[in-house]
Order: sequence, then C-alpha cells, then structure tokens
Amino acid sequence: MTRLEATRVVVQGSGAGPVVVLDEPLSFWGGFDAETGTVIDVHHPQHGVSLAQAIVVMPSGRGSSSASSVIAEAARTGATPSALIVRVCDEILSTGAIVADELYGRPLPIVEVDEAAFAACRRANRIEIDLDGRLALT
Repeated sequence: MTRLEATRVVVQGSGAGPVVVLDEPLSFWGGFDAETGTVIDVHHPQHGVSLAQAIVVMPSGRGSSSASSVIAEAARTGATPSALIVRVCDEILSTGAIVADELYGRPLPIVEVDEAAFAACRRANRIEIDLDGRLALT
C-alpha cells in the first residue's frame, strides 16, 4: 500500500473505490450520463466507461458551466464517482460537488495532486481518500 497526501483538498469528503483513469479532461455537460454514470462523449478515449462509485483520476474538467448541474443530478441518481483526483480543479467541478452535497447529502470529494502523485494514482487499482486528503493506494 502506498500513502500520499493531496496537494489541495478542493471539496472535503471521504471515498473509496476502484480506479478509473481518464486520459483526457471530461466535460460532464454532454460527455457524461447522469442517470448511468457513463462517459457518453463519443470522442473521449474512455467512451462507454462507467464512473459511478469509482475513484476517477483525470487531468481536469473540461468546460461548460452547465456541467455543475450534471454533477448534482448524478448525485441525485446515485451515479456520481466516489471521488475525483485531478491535477487541476476548476470552479465548475467544485461547484457541482458542493451543490450535490448541499442538495442531496452526497459529497463528492475532490483533491488536487502533484505530478508524481498523479502518476501513482493512475497506476493504482483502488484508492481510499480520507477527510484530510490522505490517499491510500493499492
């Protein structure tokens, strides 16, 4: 087991699950199905992959302010990831995660990590994140 610390806890919470690595940023608006938790952007390398209840490791989000509402809707349906680990977080991802918790009581932790930790997370099979942003990788 490898233990790492987040560079920054963007949205606090704990989560655990299998790792799903996204090779490119994802726009939740138009690229993610809030009912099923599946990547639906036909141009995304992970098209068809389910993110529901997974620890999603991705470089960043990709645009559209409406993505926040998709994240909140996925929380309502229970289709959100368990957590997001990113190199760079934007306000769209964090707003969606905060709204999801406020409206539905379903936190979506988001942590930023440095390049070395990001590479380690990409290689992990399972990750647990605690409230302080500590990560346990297996």
